[in-house]
Amino acid sequence: MRRIILVLAPLLALSGCNVPSGGDEPVPPATPDVPVTDLPVPDASETAKGEATGGARDVSTETDSFLFEYSYPQQAGELPALAAWLDQRMERRRQAIERDAARGRAEARENGFPFNMYSSGTSWEVVADLPGWLSLSAALDSYRGGAHPNYGFDTIVWDKEGDRPLEPVAFFTSAEALDNALGERLCEALNAEREKRRGAPVEAGSTDIFDACIKPDETNLLLGSSNGRTFNRIGIQIAPYLAGPYAEGSYEFTFNMDEDLLAIVRPEYREAFSVRN
Repeated sequence: MRRIILVLAPLLALSGCNVPSGGDEPVPPATPDVPVTDLPVPDASETAKGEATGGARDVSTETDSFLFEYSYPQQAGELPALAAWLDQRMERRRQAIERDAARGRAEARENGFPFNMYSSGTSWEVVADLPGWLSLSAALDSYRGGAHPNYGFDTIVWDKEGDRPLEPVAFFTSAEALDNALGERLCEALNAEREKRRGAPVEAGSTDIFDACIKPDETNLLLGSSNGRTFNRIGIQIAPYLAGPYAEGSYEFTFNMDEDLLAIVRPEYREAFSVRN
């Protein structure tokens, strides 16, 4: 799933309460086969200032070389295994920015040019909180030198009973089935939005990579809910370098679950989904 290097934008209204939601290094997919409870919980007290309120966490570390920020909401912090999983990822990102900033500062000094502070930010937000599932989205930002920062998204769905993270695409029978059920609608919506932004329609038969259709599993896929009981919406976030140039920004869409999409939900997850008319 390609979901990094894009412009930050508000999360589409995937929840009934219109909860807003949210790059740096590429984000590896969630791995349900790794026992989440075995992941070490990092101690950020020596390196960061953090505030925990009812399970929420908001960490900020600033040095002469880098700024690191990481946060997640109360609903995530109240699930111990999920909090440990997020904390492990937080520490991995903190170590990465510390390492990269040290290398960048050394290279700047060796080559006689100014060093600009590096940064890494991750902000997890709730997309949908259901009885057995917590759907999360993250807004990512990163600066490691260059003309502009990079921005991106991440996403997981946490299985509350199994204490494990799942990629949203894993709820469906296959990525190909998802493309067959949603791909045409996504392409039509994308091209309509491209036309608005560019002032001209996408030329039929164009070979320009910025005119190509994007498959759902190539995007940041979000599972949302309007009723607080079942997933009945699918959110799509597309990186600008996938659908258009950086300056064009990211693309975001929301689609209601219909019978075609419901038909390709894996049987073991079917009860967690419903059609939204």
